[in-house]
Amino acid sequence: MDTQSFFTAEERKEFFSKYKQLVISLSSFLQKEDIKKIRGLLQRPGTLECYKRDKNGINGLLRNIDTALIASTEIGLKRTATIALILYRPVLKEKLTLEEIEKAFYPDVTLIISRLLKTSELYARNTVVTSENFPHLLFSFAEDVRVILLMIADRLCMLRMGKRFVEEEDRLKLSTEASFLYAPLAHRLGLYKIKSEMEDLSLKYTDRKTFDFIKQKLNETKRSRDAYIAEFIAPIKQKLIDAGFHFEIKGRTKSIHSIWNKLKKQNIEFENIYDLFAIRIVLETSIQKERSDCWQVYSIITDMYQPNPKRLKDWISIPKNNGYESLHITVMGPQNKWVEVQIRTTRMDEIAERGLAAHWKYKGIKGESGLDEFLTTVRSALENKEASSIDLMQNFKLDLYADEIYIFTPKGELIKLPKGATVLDFAFSIHTKIGSQCVSAKVNGKNVPIKYELKSGDQVVVLTSPTQTPKRDWLTFVTTSKAKVKIKQALREEAAKSADFAKELLQRRFKNRKIEIEEAILMRLIKKLGFKTVTDFYVDITEERLDINNIIDEYLEMERKEKEVPERSETRSAENFIATTEVEEISSRQDVLVIDKNLTGIEYKLAKCCNPIYGDDVFGFVSTQGIKIHRLDCPNAQEMFSRFGYRIIKAKWSGKGGVGYAITLRVIGRDDIAIVTNITSVISKEPGITLRSFNIDSVDGLFQGNFTVLLRDTTALNSLSKKIKGVKGVKSVERLNS
Repeated sequence: MDTQSFFTAEERKEFFSKYKQLVISLSSFLQKEDIKKIRGLLQRPGTLECYKRDKNGINGLLRNIDTALIASTEIGLKRTATIALILYRPVLKEKLTLEEIEKAFYPDVTLIISRLLKTSELYARNTVVTSENFPHLLFSFAEDVRVILLMIADRLCMLRMGKRFVEEEDRLKLSTEASFLYAPLAHRLGLYKIKSEMEDLSLKYTDRKTFDFIKQKLNETKRSRDAYIAEFIAPIKQKLIDAGFHFEIKGRTKSIHSIWNKLKKQNIEFENIYDLFAIRIVLETSIQKERSDCWQVYSIITDMYQPNPKRLKDWISIPKNNGYESLHITVMGPQNKWVEVQIRTTRMDEIAERGLAAHWKYKGIKGESGLDEFLTTVRSALENKEASSIDLMQNFKLDLYADEIYIFTPKGELIKLPKGATVLDFAFSIHTKIGSQCVSAKVNGKNVPIKYELKSGDQVVVLTSPTQTPKRDWLTFVTTSKAKVKIKQALREEAAKSADFAKELLQRRFKNRKIEIEEAILMRLIKKLGFKTVTDFYVDITEERLDINNIIDEYLEMERKEKEVPERSETRSAENFIATTEVEEISSRQDVLVIDKNLTGIEYKLAKCCNPIYGDDVFGFVSTQGIKIHRLDCPNAQEMFSRFGYRIIKAKWSGKGGVGYAITLRVIGRDDIAIVTNITSVISKEPGITLRSFNIDSVDGLFQGNFTVLLRDTTALNSLSKKIKGVKGVKSVERLNS
C-alpha cells in the first residue's frame, strides 16, 4: 500500500502505531493469510481513493483504523466484523465487489458488508434520525447486532474527532444523533463506558459552557473527594477484614452528563449534589451465604454510619424483574455528608455488568419485551474468546418489532404503522385532508390502489383528487384507529349536510300547517324518540326512516300535554340550558413578539398544544413548519428542552396585548341551570371579553362546562377566572391547553 503520499508524516506514524495495536488485539483471531489478503484487495488501482479526506480534513483510512480499534478493544468485536469494516468503503464506492471479498474470505464477511450497505441506504434517504421510530427501523435494517455495534464504534470515533469539524451544524447533528440514538443503544448492549463518553461528548458540543463548568467543579473537588472517599472506606475496610470477608471496594464518580441531568431535574446548585460518587462493596462468597453476608456487611456499615431509612433499596430479598440484585443504602459519613453504598456479591456484580441494562431500567425506563434475554446472549458471545462464538452472532435477528412496519414519505421521514396497514392508512397518518382525498398511490414507483397492503421499507407517494370524499366501505379495509375515526367523522359531516336539508324540509312542513316550532319541545321529542344527537334525527328524515307527518303529530301531542301541566319552579339540570344570546366575534390584530436577540418582524405561529396568549411566559421552537411559540408550562416543553435544546430560542412579548386570543376555561360546579346563566352573565360584563362558544354536561349532580372566550391578555384572563370562581356553585376554574 502506497501510503507515502496519502498521509502526512505525523499521520503515517499514527496510522502504523494504531495498525500494530489492531493486529495485536486480533492476533489470536486472525487466520494466517488474512492480512496479506486485505493488503492485496486495498492495493487495487483507485481503491485507496475510497479513504480520501472528508470536508473536515479527516483522513478516511485513519478514521477507519480508529473505528476498528474501538470495535476490537473497547467493544469486543473480532475477526469477521473488523475485516468487514475495513473493506466496507471500497465496496460502497464500487472499487471492490462482494464476490471478490467472498472469494478471498467467506460469506459471513460479505453478509456484514451487505448489511452495512443496507443501513447506509437508510441514511441516504435523509431519514429523520431523531424520530422516535428510527431506532426500530435501524434494528430491522441492520438485522445483525454486529452491524449496530460497528455503527456505535463509528459514531464514537467521530465524536472523538468532533473538535475538527468545520461546520458547527455538523457537530450539533452528530451530537444530537449520538445522545438520542447511539448512547441508549450502547447502554442496552451493556457498553456503559462508551455510553457515558458519548453523552459527555454530546453535551460538550451542544452546551460547552455547562460542560466546562461541571468539569471544572469536578477537577476542583477531585483531591478533596478522593481524600473523603479514603477517609470513609478506611474504617469499613478494617472492620470487613476483621470479620473475615474477602472483598473489593470500588469508588466511582458520576459522569458529567449524569450530573447535568441531576442539576436540571432537581434545579439545584452543584454544591448541593451529595451523591457525586458511590461506594461499591463486592463480596467473594458462596451462593448459599450471599444474602446473609450482604446483610452482615450492611449491619457493619450502619453501626458505623447513620443510615437514611428512606434511601434503602433492597433488591436482594426481592430481585428486580431483570435479575438485578444489590443492596443500596445511603449513610451519613464524616463531615455530615450523605454517601451511597452498594453491597453485592461477585455473582451479582457480574450479572449487573454483563449487559442486562439493569442501570437503564433502574432509571425508570422499561426494556423492550424479550430484549434482556437477547442481550445476555449477545454479551456472552462477545466476551467469549473463541472466534467460532463470535461468528455465531450472525444468527441473532433483531425481529422484536415484527408486528410493526416502517414506511417512508417522499422526503424520507418515517411513519410507523401496524402490520397489515394499507395506502389509505398511510395517507390519513400524514394528514386528514390527504386521506380524505386519496385516490391511489405510487409505492416504490409503482401505481397501486388505496387498498394496497404496505410492507416495511416502502416509499409511498399519495395521489389525491379534490373531488374524492370518504366512503363508508373504506372502513372495511383500514386498520389504524386514526383512519377509522377520521372516516367516520367525515361521514358524519356529510350526514350533517343532509341534516340541514332535512331541517329546512321539516320547518317548511310545520309552516305549511301553520305551526310555530318551539325548539325546546322539539329537542325533548327528539330525546324521547331515542336519538343521541339531533343530526341522527335529521339523517333519518333524509333517508326516509322517519315520516315527517308522524313527527308533527307527536310534536303536537307533546305540546298539548306540557301545556296542561302548571308551571313549577324547580331546579333543572344545566345540561338543558339553551343559549339565547348571539356570540360576537372580536377581530384580532397582529401580536407583537421579540424573537431571540431582539429580532422583530419574524414569522411565527402560536402552538396549538398550549395556546399561548399575550402575557404568558413563552419560548420559541424552530420546527420544520417554522418558528412556533410555546408557553413555558406547555405539556411538551420538558421533552423539547431535553431532546431538542439546540432548537430552542428566546421569545418575549412587547408592545400592548392584542384582542382575539381564544382560550378555553373548564368550569366545574353544582348542577343547576342558574349556574350557566350566571357564568355567561359574568363573561358578558367583562370589558373586552366575548363569549365565543360553550358546551356543557352534567353527571351525578355535577356540572362541567367548557367556555371559549376571546380576550386580550393574561391580566384579563386572571381577572375573569377570579370572577367566575366567585359564582355561586362553582367549585373550580381551569385553563385548558387546547
